[in-house]
Amino acid sequence: MIEKVTMQGPVCPLPLAHDEQIVMGHGSGGKMSHDLIAKLFFPPFDNAALRAGDDAGVVQPSACTRLAISTDSHVVAPLFFPGGDIGRLAVCGTVNDVAMMGATPLYLTAGFILEEGLPFSTLTRVIESMRAAADEAGVQIIAGDTKVVQKGKADGLYVNSTGVGTLESGRKIGGANAKPGDVVILSGPIGDHGIAVLGARGELGFESDTQSDVAPLNHLIAAMLAASRAIHVLRDPTRGGVATTLNEIAKQSRVGLMLDEASIPVRPAVSAACEMLGFDPLYVANEGKLLAVVAREDADKVLQVMRATRYGEEAVVIGEVRAEPPNRVLMKTRLGSTRVVDVLMGEMLPRIC
Repeated sequence: MIEKVTMQGPVCPLPLAHDEQIVMGHGSGGKMSHDLIAKLFFPPFDNAALRAGDDAGVVQPSACTRLAISTDSHVVAPLFFPGGDIGRLAVCGTVNDVAMMGATPLYLTAGFILEEGLPFSTLTRVIESMRAAADEAGVQIIAGDTKVVQKGKADGLYVNSTGVGTLESGRKIGGANAKPGDVVILSGPIGDHGIAVLGARGELGFESDTQSDVAPLNHLIAAMLAASRAIHVLRDPTRGGVATTLNEIAKQSRVGLMLDEASIPVRPAVSAACEMLGFDPLYVANEGKLLAVVAREDADKVLQVMRATRYGEEAVVIGEVRAEPPNRVLMKTRLGSTRVVDVLMGEMLPRIC
């Protein structure tokens, strides 16, 4: 005889379905974003490069040429924030997406949506920032487009950027390549970018000196790749933060990930802001950090190289890859318990990249 089990007490309601119009949560990088892409974009555009679900699409237009191509739109407000601005963000974000495939970024395009009334001085400042970031990354902006919209139709300025890089023959890095026994490396403290942008908006309710971590990571990645052929996955945890990015990797590779909460670095100012606002730093955006899944035997070697390179000085091991439970991210807490690190349904922080 099978007994009927009855749930007692309050039960959280299911989230409302948003399948008739776009809401802000669709741009969060969380579950709503993933569902939108899977249901509306993947079916009509389906191809192998897109289906891989990585930061850039890898294509081979000829027998001797492999390219990694990525595009991104930047709608951050305000345009300038501690440690960066929309121009530096556009260049670094696109360079990083190409580099996360193990490719060498070479060229960018830049499309500008300008709002009527935008001061020339503001646009000049953004363009100069983009030039400086491109010089730092060692890439060229070779094509672009400019459109102007009526006053009130944009937040001053939006930037779309596309990046192209070359990929060495035989190199295969992507979210589907994590293997049980691998270790997870994080290049430094998390959450700086999201908290810096919120602070610039005046939404923290208190003073914070947090600086955005926005930076080009291609030179750091080049040093890592020169040190090891056993780097299986590279990702930059931008929208949705470390938690969302690791969940993507777990699902792509059909593995489990076990994190150690005590090993995940968070700066005191970011931790304090998150505690006061009720945020989890694991879900706060970063723009100058990377996650690397590396074979255990090469982990120490990769860490050593990262710590000797700009933007990797604070790199640490934060977890490991396991066979079970597949498609799940778990975390051993400071109290010794284990909790599930899931993907958020919608957005915790609005429009910070």
